[in-house]
Amino acid sequence: MSQSSESRISHPQPLLQKFIIALVAVLVGHIGVLWVVSQMQTPELKPVEKKPIRVKLVQIEEDVPPPPPPPPPVKPKVQPKPQPVVPPPPVVKPKVIAQKPAVTQEKAIHQDDILDKQKLEQLKLEQQRRADEQRRADEQRRADEQRRADEQRRADEQRRADEQRRADEQRRADEQRRDAENKKPQRIGPGDIRWIREPKPGYTDNDLKGETRSLSLEVEADSKGNVISVRLAKGSGASVLDTKFVNAVKRAKIKPYVKDGVAYPVSFSQPYELKPNNASKR
Repeated sequence: MSQSSESRISHPQPLLQKFIIALVAVLVGHIGVLWVVSQMQTPELKPVEKKPIRVKLVQIEEDVPPPPPPPPPVKPKVQPKPQPVVPPPPVVKPKVIAQKPAVTQEKAIHQDDILDKQKLEQLKLEQQRRADEQRRADEQRRADEQRRADEQRRADEQRRADEQRRADEQRRADEQRRDAENKKPQRIGPGDIRWIREPKPGYTDNDLKGETRSLSLEVEADSKGNVISVRLAKGSGASVLDTKFVNAVKRAKIKPYVKDGVAYPVSFSQPYELKPNNASKR
């Protein structure tokens, strides 16, 4: 404990010594600077020689104006001769009628008032006429606009009605077509068949082999008359001949069968009687 307390007390002495040494060094530096400044010599300035300024005086000669011209001679005044005095003519006073000018002036004022009133009334009438014309023009314009709007509205209503009518007709046609397509084929007889494109089988006497032959076909057509199915119900005994007739009927077309305004698919039987003398040569 005694050694640590002694070390704490003796510690500040080196700091104090350093501070004193720094202060002495600063003082010595300042003293040296002052001595150096005191030993410096002031430079001598050379005197400046000034020469005097020489001035030359010049006399300016002014232009002398010419002497004025002599005054003109004065003429003696001539006194005018006295004129004879002429007496003025006698003044004739006109007769003044006090009432008549007043009446005339009143009449003139009254006439002016009447004219002003007439002009004012004409101006009012003209303004009223123009206002009426403008009102009628506005009414006509509004009537024309209303008429055009009504015509456009009626045209739109007619267009919508036509569109609705066409849509209804198309819908009914589609329904009828679907109904006709969904219904079973109607069985028709040979008298109800109307060929648009008749079947034209090309066969010869060689196909008949010199014999009379007959065959029967079962045909189905859609609602538009297109042949969609051909079946050999009774053969002729010659397969080549039967094939020619089947293919020819498939390429044919009948007129659509319409009943109550609706086209229906149909089925019918088509018989053929073939003789050697009637054979086509193709």
